[in-house]
Amino acid sequence: MTTPMTHDVIIAGAGMAGATFALAAAQAGLKAVLIDPQPFSEQLAPTFDGRSTAVAFSTFRMLDALGVGEGLRAHACRMDHILVTDGRRPGAASKPASPAYLRFDAAEIGDRNGGEPLGYMVENRHIRAALAQAVTAAGIEVRAPAAVVTVTADTAAASVTLADGAILTAPLVIGAEGRGSTVRDAAGIDTVGWDYGQSGVVATVRLGRDHGGVAHEYFLPRGPFAILPLTDRRASLVWTETTRAADALGKASDEAFQSHLMRRFGDFLDGATVEGPRFVYPLGLKLATRLTAQRIALIGDAAHGVHPVAGQGLNMGLKDAAALAEVLADAVRLGEDIGSELVLDRYARWRRFDNAALAAGFDGFVRLFSTDHAPVRLARDLGMAVVNRVGPLRRAFMQEAGGATGDLPRLLRGEPV
Repeated sequence: MTTPMTHDVIIAGAGMAGATFALAAAQAGLKAVLIDPQPFSEQLAPTFDGRSTAVAFSTFRMLDALGVGEGLRAHACRMDHILVTDGRRPGAASKPASPAYLRFDAAEIGDRNGGEPLGYMVENRHIRAALAQAVTAAGIEVRAPAAVVTVTADTAAASVTLADGAILTAPLVIGAEGRGSTVRDAAGIDTVGWDYGQSGVVATVRLGRDHGGVAHEYFLPRGPFAILPLTDRRASLVWTETTRAADALGKASDEAFQSHLMRRFGDFLDGATVEGPRFVYPLGLKLATRLTAQRIALIGDAAHGVHPVAGQGLNMGLKDAAALAEVLADAVRLGEDIGSELVLDRYARWRRFDNAALAAGFDGFVRLFSTDHAPVRLARDLGMAVVNRVGPLRRAFMQEAGGATGDLPRLLRGEPV
């Protein structure tokens, strides 16, 4: 007997990757359902997780193509310049920085990207809210709060059982629930990875002067410190420290945290004041050994949880969503079974090398810069000097950071899926 299908695609996880994929799937004509353990209304919470995201210009094209970009532009701060500095001591304001640095300017690749910036800084709460509104407007079914208990699959269909006993069936189940993916575990997909012994302290500050759309990244022996421009003369700070030091900073009083902040970076921050709560996130690498299993596909952090050193985590996840949606849309046009091994292998072949290469690159970058060993410092300073002085190489780095290289899905070119 044929299994009755309740949906075309079941998506576990209604966060940014899952919601974006749901919109892309709906654009392809697929009936999707989003399942998430958190109430969907929490996507609109004003301080949902305190984080901000660097959205590559190609990713913003995708959001535009899905009808989300227009509502985000008022909350998006252009990053027209990125300045990377190799700090000599754990206090960028207290000691002189290394003369080795990298400077990226959007104007250098303006003829290639239509005058777009290198990227946009957007608070996660605004991205989540815009996606939630678009999901609602598109009439996409959302079951939240709801917990996925089991996932089973055979040659005919996949079934998801929820905590309330409901059973949903579809040709395909998507795991988009982050690093602790239930779908990934149910599919028997292993992961490789490790902790860095670091945590990121995230806070928003109001600056004493205009940031000029410049993103700063200081590489210090205990980890990078990023000052990322936001709207309304604010900045998002991502302060990486050893796990113990980061926990202490997270628990410190507001006065003590402000004192630590100004003592280390006061010259640049120029009287900055912290706004809102602080958050501490442990940092590590977690990479799925496969992107697909029988009638299952992984996207976003369920497939690859990477260090935030280059701010590419969300961009990688949305590129997954764009590629998978395009593969499924083409399969529908050809009359294929969207959950078949043949179809899912196209997605896996498209994304697995890019994901693995980027994860390895970020890991190497962290290890290269999170040390004060003199020979290593000399090697990286020479490398930075070379990149800074060789125009084509510098422009290639900017194109890569903007997500505009390689075999781009249609959505990342700003075209419908």
